[in-house]
Amino acid sequence: MQQAGHWIWALIAAGVIGAGSAAADCASDEEVARFVADYMDHRPTEALGQGGTMVDALCTQARLSDALAAHLGPVIGYKAGLTSTPAQERFGASAPVRGVLYRDMMLETGATLEVPWGAVPMVEADLVLEIGDSAVNSATTREEVMQNIASIRPFIELPDLAVDQSQPMTPETITAMGVGARRGVLGAAIAVEDAAAMTKALAEMQVQLRDGAGEVVLSAPGTSVLGHPAETVLWLHAVGVTFKAGDLVSVGSFGPLVPPGSLKGGATVSYEGLPGSPEVSVLFGPSS
Repeated sequence: MQQAGHWIWALIAAGVIGAGSAAADCASDEEVARFVADYMDHRPTEALGQGGTMVDALCTQARLSDALAAHLGPVIGYKAGLTSTPAQERFGASAPVRGVLYRDMMLETGATLEVPWGAVPMVEADLVLEIGDSAVNSATTREEVMQNIASIRPFIELPDLAVDQSQPMTPETITAMGVGARRGVLGAAIAVEDAAAMTKALAEMQVQLRDGAGEVVLSAPGTSVLGHPAETVLWLHAVGVTFKAGDLVSVGSFGPLVPPGSLKGGATVSYEGLPGSPEVSVLFGPSS
């Protein structure tokens, strides 16, 4: 995959945003280096993107993504955040925000992860769509999206909010800081063999997050993410992302983020209504 910084310049070239405005108030190399140093040390840091526009935030995110790739591996996909109305209301947003996924942030289901894995670690019931064909860039409906999805993967995202509670969390700062990308746990791939049936199943499924003792922490329908998980792909493309086969797309959270300390040693996310009623799980261990 192309490096994350390239898509901000692709937007400029396409005339979606102006080149002059894109450079304004983009975080300096020193500010990005400070953030990365704090991020790698799991130390609460200062928010990037304070007082800037969303264009400034995307410029900063591109610089940050290139810097983090040295630690987390290359970008392998994209993510959406603030995909529910309550989340948007909480942070004063009128639309979702976008970030990227890195190769080395990913773990396989059943993994044990030391706590804390970041400065402000959280747990999120999510889902990943794997792009099967670049024809998805021409999709205009949910079913057309699903016709170009190779597989669905259960996903627990393990984001890091990164900043001290005194720092501003706005759509712009959240975007500038990469929408919290830190770790994630992938379940087994479910091939999309019947796009119409899978489109229907995703809308009708019930997603549950259970803690390490098996107690249900949250339950949400598939429609709680932008009305349907496939809408995340449509939205990301509409705001400038061009997909290719193999890209992973984190569709967003099916409910509020949960601190790991409240989850009794682990988390499991299940998807009742998808083929085989799949699950993905992670165990939390003490920091060494």
